[in-house]
Amino acid sequence: MKRRDTLMRLKRFRLEDLRRRVATLDAMQGDLQKKLSDLEESVARERQRANDTDIGRLAFPSFLRSIEGRRENIRNSLKDIERERAQLQLELDAAYQDLKTLELAVEQEAKRAAEAEARRSQSRMDELALVRHLRKHAIRGM
Repeated sequence: MKRRDTLMRLKRFRLEDLRRRVATLDAMQGDLQKKLSDLEESVARERQRANDTDIGRLAFPSFLRSIEGRRENIRNSLKDIERERAQLQLELDAAYQDLKTLELAVEQEAKRAAEAEARRSQSRMDELALVRHLRKHAIRGM
């Protein structure tokens, strides 16, 4: 029984670890999406400022190129995170199935043990009733 409990704890730990990792990736993805939207807002602000001055109109294209590089890096990171999350989700699903399979096996074993105990108990009660019945008839027969 201890071995099975240890295995159950191990599977639960694995499942929780995968859930934490998925949550971390989700948080990272949210942060990167926020950074991407912040970059878009920054470009809009800088475009507005660039239109105000001649120097700004000259400097804006180089600013836009640098921002585009950052945008591309963020998009690549988002794609990587999405791939990793998909892989972790598959692992999470498999770990969940393993845990449920083990829990079901433990539950069935406990049910079989309870049924066996109930049969033993009923057998003892039947034996006691039979002995009592035999004693009762033995006393009457005397």
